[in-house]
Amino acid sequence: MESDFIYQGHQLTHSDIVSIKTLISTNPDKSRWFISRELCRQWNWRQQNGALKDMLCRSILLKLESVGLITLPPRKRIINNPLANRKPPSLVKVDQTPIVCVIKDIQPIELRSVRKTQYEKLYNSLIHEHHYLGYTHPIGENIKYIYFSYGRPIACMGWTSAVRHIGCRDRFIGWSAEIRKKNLHLIAYNTRFLILPWVKVTYLASHLLGLSARIVPGDWLEFYKHPIYFLETFVDTEKFQGICYRAANWIFLGKTTGRGKNDQTNKQNRSIKAVFGYPLQKNFRRILCH
Repeated sequence: MESDFIYQGHQLTHSDIVSIKTLISTNPDKSRWFISRELCRQWNWRQQNGALKDMLCRSILLKLESVGLITLPPRKRIINNPLANRKPPSLVKVDQTPIVCVIKDIQPIELRSVRKTQYEKLYNSLIHEHHYLGYTHPIGENIKYIYFSYGRPIACMGWTSAVRHIGCRDRFIGWSAEIRKKNLHLIAYNTRFLILPWVKVTYLASHLLGLSARIVPGDWLEFYKHPIYFLETFVDTEKFQGICYRAANWIFLGKTTGRGKNDQTNKQNRSIKAVFGYPLQKNFRRILCH
């Protein structure tokens, strides 16, 4: 009996692989691009906005070929991939005059969504220069924010699609693996949070988290045409304690195993992360588990 093929949480049966081989053999002159998009149509692999999951399908096809399960058509052309050859963000200079005060002295604080705006390069630069993890291009749904005070940037925050599987989070929500796959898009992940190093304002971090919890859901709905009901983040326990998240009423859910999403060794290979969550509605469990 042939075993199933699993890649990044997506399971293909032996019959699925036979269908792929059949599609390739019956379309010998078609491109890899055609094959992946046709599979997406046949399997109804679509994003929430209706677009085909073409990039995911192509990744799976390449993986299937690498392990010898299929043979793809020859490449018709080699296209330069700007994502694979991405350069670090360009430096954008900003005023670094120290800001040392209390919150009321920097009010009003404006939280501005900057993705696909003139300020996105500023966000990328600040994260690259001043966040300990640096800047990496987000994958999937994502929104970038800069907090401004009197025209000066004081902090940045990035949100992306949720992490596919976190044991303590999934137990806290109480959903099954099948429901999680269907409803994971209803969670947003806080992947970057940076208060600029020359900004020293007491309780600012928790204040900004509270502001984000009120603003991000509406922006997400407008940008991606679907709501979110839960926020999550990781805190590196070797560097931080997550005090600002606790002060902003985020819930400590547990810790990661330190093995990564695609681990095959069952051994820790990275730092342990504390997992925090923030429900956006009281009935979040009923909605997410539906």
